[in-house]
Amino acid sequence: MGKFVLLSAIWGSSFALIKIAVDAGVPAVWVAFFRCLFGAVALWAVCAVQRQGLPRDRGLWGHALVVAALLNSVPFTLLAFGETKVSSVLAGVFNATTPLMTLLFVLLIVPQEKITKAKLAGLLVGFIGVLVVLNAWEGLGDDVLVGSLACLGATFCYGAGFAYTRRFFSGGPHSASALSAVQITCGTAQLAVAAPVLGGLPEWPGWPAAAALLVLGAAGTGLAYVLNLDVIREAGPTVASTVTYLTPLWSTALGVLFLSEPAGWNTVVGGAVVVAGVLLARRPANRPIGQEKDPAVVRADKPGPG
Repeated sequence: MGKFVLLSAIWGSSFALIKIAVDAGVPAVWVAFFRCLFGAVALWAVCAVQRQGLPRDRGLWGHALVVAALLNSVPFTLLAFGETKVSSVLAGVFNATTPLMTLLFVLLIVPQEKITKAKLAGLLVGFIGVLVVLNAWEGLGDDVLVGSLACLGATFCYGAGFAYTRRFFSGGPHSASALSAVQITCGTAQLAVAAPVLGGLPEWPGWPAAAALLVLGAAGTGLAYVLNLDVIREAGPTVASTVTYLTPLWSTALGVLFLSEPAGWNTVVGGAVVVAGVLLARRPANRPIGQEKDPAVVRADKPGPG
């Protein structure tokens, strides 16, 4: 339970850390790069301690490039850009749609998964929850709309990435730490090329932003993956996947308390509706809730990062 709570706190705090960095003027693509860079260093350190060998399969590295683009390079950039337009509270709530996006892509590309009424209903309820969070009936300003779409675009990428990982990347003899290190290294390389083109040359953002990026990468994109693996091994993937339900609580609390961000009733209610949609989508046709094997859980140690 201690590791589970710590994991949810680390991923929940990532939204506030991103906000600190972007408010200091760090371009979104550079936030994503440093997040991956520090995460890769932390993961390779773990591999060194565990004496994990470097995977040599070219096919695996090819899949890792795809997974890194879908789970790291693109969504990390979109999320950081989104937080230049919306609060970290709102971004954290949108992140709770990750299991629904994952389910959508699992149904599309994993042949073993079947479409059921519960899954379709869950997707619909989750969509309604997003509309409530957005306060859609009152209209949206341009910045809020752009930022919200960027955050949802990030979870869309997560969904595609988790489904792709499940089918093409998570098997084989390599440890989760080694696979994660390969994936984040590929993301770092991709962003090393993209960041100077899209964000120009980086400038010193000040110590608070630099510290936020270090913690965001080393803890949120390094230590958290290892912790999540421990939770999966100790409590099972279904329990581990429920960390997604707690991260919005942390992101909301930290955003309100430390960044003085607002959290209206629609954010709280809409977030609860999104979680209800996730629970409904996970409900099996002929089994009580809690006894199923979660079809949307991916063996990639990352059920829903921030």
